[in-house]
Amino acid sequence: MKLPATQAAVLEAASATDARSVAALADDVGAKPESVVGAAFDLEEQGLLAIEERTTEHVELTDEGERYVDEGLPEVRLYEAAVDAGATDEPVSMGQVIGASGLGDLVDIALANYARKGYGEIDSGEIAANAGPDPEADEEALALAALHGGETVTDTDVLDQLDRRGLVERVEQTERLVTLTDEGVTAMMEGIEVAESVGQLTPELLTSGEWQDVEFAEYNVEADAETLYGGKKHILRQTADRVKDVLVGMGFQEMEGPHADAEFWINDCLFMPQDHPARTHWDQFALDVPPMQDLPEDLVDRVEDAHRNGVGEDGDGYHSPWTEEVARGVDLRGHTTSLSMRYLSGEAVGDLEPPQRYFSVEKVYRNDTLDATHLLEFFQIEGWVMAEDLSVRDLMGTFTEFYEQFGITDLQFKPHYNPYTEPSFELFGEHPRTGELVEIGNSGIFREEVLRPLGVECDVMAWGLALERLLMLTHGFEDIRDVHGTLCDLDFLRNAEVIR
Repeated sequence: MKLPATQAAVLEAASATDARSVAALADDVGAKPESVVGAAFDLEEQGLLAIEERTTEHVELTDEGERYVDEGLPEVRLYEAAVDAGATDEPVSMGQVIGASGLGDLVDIALANYARKGYGEIDSGEIAANAGPDPEADEEALALAALHGGETVTDTDVLDQLDRRGLVERVEQTERLVTLTDEGVTAMMEGIEVAESVGQLTPELLTSGEWQDVEFAEYNVEADAETLYGGKKHILRQTADRVKDVLVGMGFQEMEGPHADAEFWINDCLFMPQDHPARTHWDQFALDVPPMQDLPEDLVDRVEDAHRNGVGEDGDGYHSPWTEEVARGVDLRGHTTSLSMRYLSGEAVGDLEPPQRYFSVEKVYRNDTLDATHLLEFFQIEGWVMAEDLSVRDLMGTFTEFYEQFGITDLQFKPHYNPYTEPSFELFGEHPRTGELVEIGNSGIFREEVLRPLGVECDVMAWGLALERLLMLTHGFEDIRDVHGTLCDLDFLRNAEVIR
């Protein structure tokens, strides 16, 4: 039997009794592994070799995981600083503990994992530490140290958590094992001749005419090739586009506006008192920039009057401090309702006459604690309808029509309090995997104290819905971080599609 040189060498190096890896054969033959694989596949097609594939997995530390091996897990460092500050006896200032911990850019990660591990509680700017936990026995820290030392970690729950945090990477390797078949043994016994073969047709072969006498190597077009991933629009952007299509189909127009805005548009126009807890730095990101000067003075006066004295004969204000200095301060918007205020007041596109429908699907920013359902920045689906004689039934019907476009038909509505809407209610949907109710939005009818200063004389119903939580209900994942940052599921992002 005549065979190309590489195939003949691989056949001679293979064994009928011991399965040999491609790497071992490549060493024996003195050829590249990819050349040996090609030759082995050709021999398999001729029935001379049998190829078995085995997939193995090993775990490697990421750069972040290596950092935590050196510095310690952020939540462990936070706990140790809290214990040193006496937080096991009574809660202490979180700012004091964070400063002592030296966490720097790792504060949010520490806060997100502190309570999850039972190290203590964080509430109203104070931190408490439980007396029981032993930070030296932290399972995740021990697993990182073991992996760093080349040991194997068998606890799949711990590995899954480290994987979700982006501290380890699971690497799969496919090993091909080659064995001589009976036909291969027979061929070896009968003798193998090496036939000269050419893998590429060259100008020299053509001009000399030698191409007529040489044997060309065959190409296996079914051989495995490396998987390449091209660029793709993120699943959140796909969902946002789908939401926009649905709302435009329902007769809405899209709003646009600044991400950094005056507290006047973000909160004051919404009849949020300036001493409201949600307006502290714990919920908003204040920017160290000059105050916003470009505010309509007459509107500022009307909004201030509503805060101080209320609206109408029976109105009553907050009787709490209100200053123009606070109103002109610039924050990252905590909700896109600031856009609604700009449009309803006529500041954005001029005076509007009912009926009107507007929406936006934009980023908002909140100084929140990272967990499975909360992020520091996320997308909000803002919307409002201006018309005469609107009711809660109109609002509920709008939500029913909107969510039905995404296959969600089990909405639940619960009464709620907002400073700027009355009546108000929250929306909940059932998670398709866990069966738990997930809050997906907040809504209501704007109060007179909001609308009258803006110059709006009819009803306006409005809402703010969470885009990421809509995605949780449509695709079934349980942790919002599965589509964000270092914990995101790349396979999900590569393969998930939003059906239009």
